Amino acid sequence: MTEDPVNQRPPVKTLAQAAVSQEMKNLATVRRRGQAFDRQMVQRAAVESVRKLHPNQMVRNPVMFVVAVGSTLTTVTLLREILSGEYGLIAFTAQIALWLWFTVLFANFAEALAEARGRAQADALRRTRRETAAKLVQRDGSVRQVSSTALQMGDIVLIEANDLVPGDGEVIEGIAYVNEAAITGESAPVLKEPGTDVRSSVTGGTQVISDWIKVRITANPGETFLDRMIALVEGAKRQRTPNEIALSILLAGMTIIFLLAVVTLEPFAVYAKTPISSTVLIALLVCLIPTTIGGLLSAIGIAGMDRVTR
Repeated sequence: MTEDPVNQRPPVKTLAQAAVSQEMKNLATVRRRGQAFDRQMVQRAAVESVRKLHPNQMVRNPVMFVVAVGSTLTTVTLLREILSGEYGLIAFTAQIALWLWFTVLFANFAEALAEARGRAQADALRRTRRETAAKLVQRDGSVRQVSSTALQMGDIVLIEANDLVPGDGEVIEGIAYVNEAAITGESAPVLKEPGTDVRSSVTGGTQVISDWIKVRITANPGETFLDRMIALVEGAKRQRTPNEIALSILLAGMTIIFLLAVVTLEPFAVYAKTPISSTVLIALLVCLIPTTIGGLLSAIGIAGMDRVTR
């Protein structure tokens, strides 16, 4: 006589405490593996921040492209003052040029660091997908252990306590508590049983923490939740949200408006016989346009996807 899985359920409080403890361990592992200021990651981001100075990449961000052009013009002005012997304004021009280049490089560095963290998170997800073992149920009822990447839609797998769910699927037999904290962030375990739309579906990467279930795989390799998360983190298939598009248009519009306003100051200054140096105008323009938001916008989007996976 088989035991009823329902009667063997551990108390919910005990399961919740175990899930919280496991989630804290997982977060600690993620922090150790992917610290924000990992030495190798910072070095690669520093090199990428210089490579991103190429005009073809800078033009994608109108705000930072304007700052980069202003940095170049200020540097040219500084070289001209040095060659002409106008030493009175060299210190001021050099300071402005230094701060402008620092702003551009810092924005590129933030984006490169966010991309590096996204790639590291994607690699961690790939390892999870590759290293997960699955207990494939054969036609004769026997169980054979295979890799999760070898599972196809329609395969039936047996998942027991402490096993990771090898792929997206639907529970067809058994009852078990599943820890979905890695996916939803919810520490309390979720009861999974056949016959319902929500409570019968399981996601690859989650963990069964009690009893056992049999799951019919509903996604082929490359189409699972983990695969979609990898694509989102890497940005290969992520489309910009309407809010991102609207914000980009707003930043570009504000940049154009302030650019026109600053450009018109030069003829007014000449007419008033109080000429203003180009260095001052460039510094004023950089202060007026939304430099901070424009510089960190791409990094925020990439970091947001990294936060979703965590």
